[in-house]
Amino acid sequence: MAITLPDLPYAYDALEPYIDAETMTLHHDKHHATYVANANAALEKHPEIGEDLEALLADVEKIPADIRQALINNGGGHLNHALFWELLSPEKTQITKDVAAAIDGAFGSFDAFKEAFTKAATGRFGSGWAWLVVNADGQLEVTSTANQDTPIMEGKKPILALDVWEHAYYLSYRNVRPNYIKAFFEIINWNKVAELYAAAVK
Repeated sequence: MAITLPDLPYAYDALEPYIDAETMTLHHDKHHATYVANANAALEKHPEIGEDLEALLADVEKIPADIRQALINNGGGHLNHALFWELLSPEKTQITKDVAAAIDGAFGSFDAFKEAFTKAATGRFGSGWAWLVVNADGQLEVTSTANQDTPIMEGKKPILALDVWEHAYYLSYRNVRPNYIKAFFEIINWNKVAELYAAAVK
């Protein structure tokens, strides 16, 4: 068995006008596919460690040193993108009561959460991700990571993710990342967020 590139759960143009078809095609078929290929190449050097990327990245010190960074970059890249595709929806979805209540409890209001998330996404210098996670205490927290680092490495469970690498938005938004972040809030799959939240807190 090897790690495989998952199909997008919708057509390449399904997220327009928020994310254009050319960006989705390049992002999925080229960028994500490269992370999958490179993760498999790293894992082939050490078949004894298996292929459970979540377990491996939850304790990176157990990854053999010669493939550790490659697996953080490419295994993380695969996990992050596989999650990201599922967190986007062509159909408008509504935030669920449980998630809304948890956000209100952690941030005071949805607007305050949106502001914190936008700040994390805007403030991430260079390439990386913005996240809403359930932390080790079972509380919601907004965070960001560099490159393809995943919150799993910090013992946190991601329930919402935004890719802020320029390849995710540059064709449509050029260097205006805040406009891309604003568009993201129009296509969040809140049903998937609710599913991830329920699994993270049980």
